[in-house]
Amino acid sequence: MQHRFEVRTSGQGLYEFTRDVQGWLQTQQVGAGLLTLFVQHTSCSLLIQENADPEVQTDLRNFFHRLVPPTTDPAMSYLTHTYEGPDDMPAHIKAALLPVSLNIPIVDGALALGTWQGIYLFEHRNAPHQRRIIGHISAG
Repeated sequence: MQHRFEVRTSGQGLYEFTRDVQGWLQTQQVGAGLLTLFVQHTSCSLLIQENADPEVQTDLRNFFHRLVPPTTDPAMSYLTHTYEGPDDMPAHIKAALLPVSLNIPIVDGALALGTWQGIYLFEHRNAPHQRRIIGHISAG
């Protein structure tokens, strides 16, 4: 059981797509199993993160921008992959630090997420993108 999710982004930040995943899962009639999500790009990541307070998302975006600034920052002058823009190589570094796949248990036909947990694509590029995520269910 597989599905391709599409997430449109409008720049750096976290984009929740929990409802899309839950909606697809409901059509699969799986009581127990494991959902694997995998993003097919090298400049974004996947996260399970708090979905109650949007300040968490803002703080995460700001933290990673500070941790890995654009190549225009003098601290990043050692980078050589710069021809795709000042945000490209930092996006690859962020994607190397953060997960590009997630595993979520399915219990009684539902995702076993905690009360305040949501599934996010973390976009690391400035420009808008159409991101593809593959969902795969291993039924148990």
